[in-house]
Amino acid sequence: MLEKHYSVPEIAKAWGLSDDTVRSLFKDRAGVLKIGTPESRFKRGYIVLRVPESIVRKVYSEHLIR
Repeated sequence: MLEKHYSVPEIAKAWGLSDDTVRSLFKDRAGVLKIGTPESRFKRGYIVLRVPESIVRKVYSEHLIR
């Protein structure tokens, strides 16, 4: 709860990736906050992701080429 959370654009800028790439990396991860509204018949859904720092570090280390 008190851990720093990052937005998709913040992570994308830090990693030099597109927002879409970052969103696909984190959208199905447990622990990522998903805030928004579901899609309805007449309106597109809108989801904002907030990613805890611990998950950002974990995903980064998983994709690090050694």
